Amino acid sequence: MKRVLSVLASLVLFVGLGLTTPLAAEAAPYCGIAWGSLPASRAGTSSAHLDDLRTGRHDCYDRLVIDLDHSVTGYSVAYVNAVHRPGSGSTVHLAGSADLEIVVNAPAYDNSGRPTYDPASANTAVDVDGYRTFEQVALAGSFEGSTTIGMGVRARLPMRTFVLDGPGNHSRIVVDVAHRW
Repeated sequence: MKRVLSVLASLVLFVGLGLTTPLAAEAAPYCGIAWGSLPASRAGTSSAHLDDLRTGRHDCYDRLVIDLDHSVTGYSVAYVNAVHRPGSGSTVHLAGSADLEIVVNAPAYDNSGRPTYDPASANTAVDVDGYRTFEQVALAGSFEGSTTIGMGVRARLPMRTFVLDGPGNHSRIVVDVAHRW
């Protein structure tokens, strides 16, 4: 009996000190995703213009691609309480439980004020019906050299943002949002 108590006391001490793994170990991250949900940004201005918004579905995340006609140097991506239209400040009502605001330091119009990206409906700039994470993608507006995109997301989920160069002198901003934590 003394030996059993001694073994149990040692086990309690090891677990308490974190020297052994508890029986219910935490599961590995979903699809190996180690992203978070904190804002992402890159400073700078650009001579680029927004050309297109595209989306794609992947096994572990949904993807938004923002096509630009030149190299991009500035953007910000953040979960916010509400996305607002630039210039007017009116709220963009988005489907989903979380609002993701993407501001690209590039206009969606050329130097003469003609649109370089003009979806049939700004509130549904890209059809995301059937996506696991994306609920809505809206072109909130383009004002004074920057463009705001609102994305309604199922929940505040991990996201990542990066830039891809090419083809040619074009570039793309990529925003991935995981299906779950």
